[in-house]
Amino acid sequence: QVQLVESGGGLVQAGGSLRLSCAASGRTFGNYARGWFRQAPGKEREVVAAISWGAASTWYADSVKGRFTISRDNAKNTVYLQMNSLKPEDTAIYYCAADSVRRMVPSEWGYWGQGTQVTVSS
Repeated sequence: QVQLVESGGGLVQAGGSLRLSCAASGRTFGNYARGWFRQAPGKEREVVAAISWGAASTWYADSVKGRFTISRDNAKNTVYLQMNSLKPEDTAIYYCAADSVRRMVPSEWGYWGQGTQVTVSS
């Protein structure tokens, strides 16, 4: 059974940092694009960052550029999201996803984790 499991969420003060991890099991995602998404209450799920299978290309939402960094360790079947200079507006449930290629629409990604809560206090 394929599973993506996020970890690393929590409560942090504005300006702080968190590192999210998403470990995959059940299959190898080394040749898959990986992505991080978030969904705040009352809002649609949005892409935060994505990384190509070989990590040669990365993409970021404008709202997190310069503050968040996505990376991957294919040997561990894991993708990371380093989040620095966190703001209250970053508060959301963060999800990781995987698919054969990077999709423009969140709902088109094939594999999803269960999400991890990130709360940034002011």
